[in-house]
Amino acid sequence: MKRVLVGQIMHETNTFSRLPTGLDDFRARYLKYGDEVPRHFRDTRTEIGACLDAAERYGWTLVHPIAANATPSGPVTAVAWNALKGAILAALDAGDRVDGVLLALHGAMVTESTDDAEGELLAEIRQRVGPEIPVAITLDLHANVTDAMVAAAGIVIAYRTYPHVDQYERAMQAAELLDRAMAGKIRPRALVRRGSLITGCNSGRTQAGPMVDLLAQAAAAEHEPGIHAVSVHAGFPWADIAEMGPSVAVTAEDGVAHAAAVADEMMSEIWRRRRDVTVAFLSPSAAMVRARQAPPHGPPLVLADYSDNPGGGGYGDSPNLLRAMVEAGLANAAFAAMVDPQAVAQGRVAGPGATLSVALGGRHDPGLTPPLVVTGTVIRLGDGAFVCKGPMWQGLRMSMGPTLVLRVGGIDVVVCSNRLQITDLESFRSAGIEPAAKAVVAVKSSHHFRAAFAPIAHEVAVVDAGGLVSPDLKLFTYRKVRRPVFPLDLD
Repeated sequence: MKRVLVGQIMHETNTFSRLPTGLDDFRARYLKYGDEVPRHFRDTRTEIGACLDAAERYGWTLVHPIAANATPSGPVTAVAWNALKGAILAALDAGDRVDGVLLALHGAMVTESTDDAEGELLAEIRQRVGPEIPVAITLDLHANVTDAMVAAAGIVIAYRTYPHVDQYERAMQAAELLDRAMAGKIRPRALVRRGSLITGCNSGRTQAGPMVDLLAQAAAAEHEPGIHAVSVHAGFPWADIAEMGPSVAVTAEDGVAHAAAVADEMMSEIWRRRRDVTVAFLSPSAAMVRARQAPPHGPPLVLADYSDNPGGGGYGDSPNLLRAMVEAGLANAAFAAMVDPQAVAQGRVAGPGATLSVALGGRHDPGLTPPLVVTGTVIRLGDGAFVCKGPMWQGLRMSMGPTLVLRVGGIDVVVCSNRLQITDLESFRSAGIEPAAKAVVAVKSSHHFRAAFAPIAHEVAVVDAGGLVSPDLKLFTYRKVRRPVFPLDLD
């Protein structure tokens, strides 16, 4: 029986954020150790859920020291990083020899001590297990894949959907290759290619545009002799590090010469189509023109507050879109979620039914997104806990922390304590709001919301209202990224 170490340390680091990421930030999302891991992830459509099922399919004995995930924010503190990676390294140091390693990583994690957290972790794992033990990793489609990652991991598998609804399938793909490698049937080796870009691939959207064509090209290449997997990464551009941007990673049989040619050809296509986009960004005022035309009782117009998406490292406390909605006098509308634990605390003191005046949002960088003073009625208080119904993270327990629903005019505003991207209808329903019955629904999300919200919407619009995830990358000061690079220098 093969002994396999599985684990997860996941964080997408926005280096422009003022918020350091500590262990409490992982606990707010999830931080599970040892036997807590299978209890939390069994029967979920997640990477760890797939690892648990793979163990039963292939007869593995699992070592599962840690599963950790924090909402994107600033660099991970040294204390947190040492504790997180230390859990995996301690399991390797203390336990019996493992036959394989399978990790669910993001691929865009930066810490106070390293710009390449995953590369550092994988290198230290490789030092411990030696050169012959196969190591497989799954990565987010927005990974910034580094040379150190592919030098240590022979199997590299990225998501192929955005919204990311295939984590389970990609982890099962990685598990199947790992099992074959442990049996000596294959000897996989990975390589990566990057270009002179920090953005491209239509930001990885897999509904239309270049990413769809690139993924088809990748799937075709996987039928070539010796090619086990081809992963396309859109990259994460809000990270000021040298090895960032779109990339192609090829997992091939050791010694296959044309693997590099496959990656190079695809990177050339990414460069050729670097300007292709499929999403138009509206200003808040333009979005209100659409909102006033929405049917009064649903199905709703869904507005995405793209630039303040916590899922990309936004603070989640920008009231700019909400300000436009209030000034427009919208009726039968809902907004989720404003991150403002101080406002939640004020609402709890006031109690249900009370009239509450509060300066909402703008807590972390009021110069970027100043607060909005509102007066409303406290409609509901809650704990913010829910179970995702999917398609993303189906079965996974999430928490927005203590929540407040404040009715401001005709808008029900969900105010929460934990920074969390809105991807699931249950984030509204847990607050007593049925989103399908609203005329307008606004969410703090860039693209993941589409998986659950597009099916209930009569229209979807994406709004650039300012924030740390602005699509205008020239607003940010890059100091470490390799130069020259598109779109900062090259056209």
